[in-house]
Amino acid sequence: MPDYLIEEELIKSGYKFIAGVDEAGRGPLAGPVVAAAVILPKGFHCTGLNDSKKLSASRRASVYEIITDADSGVIWAFSVVDELLIDEINILNATHEAMRLASLSLPIEPDYVIIDGNPIKNCPFKNHSIIKGDSKSLSIAAASVIAKVERDKIMIKYAKDYPLYMFDKHKGYGTKAHMDALKEHGPCKIHRKSFAPVLKYS
Repeated sequence: MPDYLIEEELIKSGYKFIAGVDEAGRGPLAGPVVAAAVILPKGFHCTGLNDSKKLSASRRASVYEIITDADSGVIWAFSVVDELLIDEINILNATHEAMRLASLSLPIEPDYVIIDGNPIKNCPFKNHSIIKGDSKSLSIAAASVIAKVERDKIMIKYAKDYPLYMFDKHKGYGTKAHMDALKEHGPCKIHRKSFAPVLKYS
């Protein structure tokens, strides 16, 4: 389970506002990539907070409500980079941009940023990256939950706009149902046209 040890070490080093940053949506064939940045207050506790991929949808929703509650003391923001920019600059650069924008969107400027995965380009704050950070750091885990829930909300909305593709079921990932719809109907406006499985049916 993630804990607050990484953040505590940074606090001991003189940093006050430490933001965890993570993303959701690198792998799907459609829709945006979403990143979130989270600064947890000292002593914050949320039972079950973990890497969003290890939580059920209902548990993730419950944790999201606790994190984003106005009385929680959590400082958070998220950023969305759409499929058009993903196609223009590629998914890796789009992910970096979403993370950069999320950290810049925080209402309080962080002193230090800890990032899930690999280093991001052009991060405007002192930072370091942590492989599997969402299973090690509470701040990054919280960011992973917010990013996932916010992206899922977007894809559920898109399911109403593009009902043939059932985006509410698979959130744009390449499931059999999604691939069957793509094969039958071709890509829609929100598909990532630079992704090989989408190109195949363009």
